[in-house]
Amino acid sequence: MALVKLLGEKLLNKSGELIDVTSLVGEGKVVGLYFSAHWCGPCRNFTPKLSEFHNTLKLGEKKDVFEIVFVSSDRDEQAFDEYYKSMPWLALPFADRSRKNKLSSKFKVRGIPTLVFVDSVTGNSVITSGREKVMSDPEGVNFPWKPKEFAEILGSVVQNNAGADIATETLKGKHLCLYFSAHWCPPCKTFTPALVETYKKIKERGVEMEMIFVTFDRSEESFKDYYSKMPWLTIPYADEERRKEMAQVFEINGIPALVVLDENWKLITSSGRESVKRDPEGKEFPWLPKPVNELNEGTSSPINEEPCVVYFTSSEAENVDSELAMMEPIAASFIEKAKVSGDDVPIFFVGGSDEIVCSLLEFLKVKDEELPLLAVLDIPEQRWYRAPDKEITAEVITSVTQKFLDDELEFQVLSGK
Repeated sequence: MALVKLLGEKLLNKSGELIDVTSLVGEGKVVGLYFSAHWCGPCRNFTPKLSEFHNTLKLGEKKDVFEIVFVSSDRDEQAFDEYYKSMPWLALPFADRSRKNKLSSKFKVRGIPTLVFVDSVTGNSVITSGREKVMSDPEGVNFPWKPKEFAEILGSVVQNNAGADIATETLKGKHLCLYFSAHWCPPCKTFTPALVETYKKIKERGVEMEMIFVTFDRSEESFKDYYSKMPWLTIPYADEERRKEMAQVFEINGIPALVVLDENWKLITSSGRESVKRDPEGKEFPWLPKPVNELNEGTSSPINEEPCVVYFTSSEAENVDSELAMMEPIAASFIEKAKVSGDDVPIFFVGGSDEIVCSLLEFLKVKDEELPLLAVLDIPEQRWYRAPDKEITAEVITSVTQKFLDDELEFQVLSGK
């Protein structure tokens, strides 16, 4: 069962009893995962508001459609116990630190408090911005705030640079790119000219694609000035709600961001910006995810966001083609298995002589003579693992990856202490 796989078999209730996770499962029911800690000031401010929200809904007609589970980032069990006293819901047992780490990684928790709602049947996230929703809808009138399908948000018309309405019906069957950007953002102004050139090259090859600008500008005047430099379509500035919904459904937390959708308008990648940097000619468009990538500026963003398996070769290696070839079928196999099991798999990289690789090795305090090296980096959890093997074979990569998935690796903190 998906929810048991996510949360384990038992949760703690307010009476100190362990209850079955299966009791939370029901069609149409959602479970809120509340990532929080006693030491966190914003958490202590938000918890009373979430308690009010919880108690209000539990007294109303929506009482049976949700539960909340506290996922603690407290530093010891005593702090956890003290903080949990102020909460009216369930909790992940504090001792299950491994599961807490997995949940934080799976839902990309970068700060607390964070409130994620998941479907109780599938275990998939329904909405990741629960904190903001509770603050804007404290009575839960629109709960559980399920996001609309992209086609519904897109609506029936967008606009071109001449201000003319373009029917979205004409975009069906095409790849769509959504460009979230703003005139006031320096990285955006640097990236936009490069994106224009890439867009033109892709269109010149006859690829069925279109791009839509979703502005974060603060005035219509700034929007118009910025958009005048772009050759693609846009969501009208006045349509603020539609722009907000697009940013929410694709979880845009920073700009510039480039989201790429396939012909059926399903997500291919939210890392289009990195793809443009890596492939400015757009020859690999629509930039389908690869099982394994060479670690460099254009591919490195997941390093800080998700667990990664990295094969560091010699710092003097001219290329890493053979290492990529060896690692690719291994990575592909784990990814295919995950599609069936629902497990999250790490991101796979090969690191050669790129400047980012050198900086990372320096940070890890790994010397040239210690290479080659296979490592598992989990920067969000501030930990890493180095395999003892000096010869990195397919068997070593497979074994280390499987042990990571099975929580059998002995990590060290990233400071090296």
